Amino acid sequence: MLRDTFENWQSEFLQLLWQVVGLTLLLYVGSPQSKESEDRAEAMIEAILRKVDPQGADRTMAKIEKKYPSE
Repeated sequence: MLRDTFENWQSEFLQLLWQVVGLTLLLYVGSPQSKESEDRAEAMIEAILRKVDPQGADRTMAKIEKKYPSE
């Protein structure tokens, strides 16, 4: 009985692990959170910054780029 219980638990655990790994890959590779979406969001934020502070936008963008360098 213990062997059957362990085999069932192992099967369920491996299935759950596969689902988590698979969904994680799908989320970060092919979803709106992928690189294209990040680029779009960055462009939108930069456009807003330029509207709010036209003179200081370049300086602020340089500070942000220095603190968080792009890859």
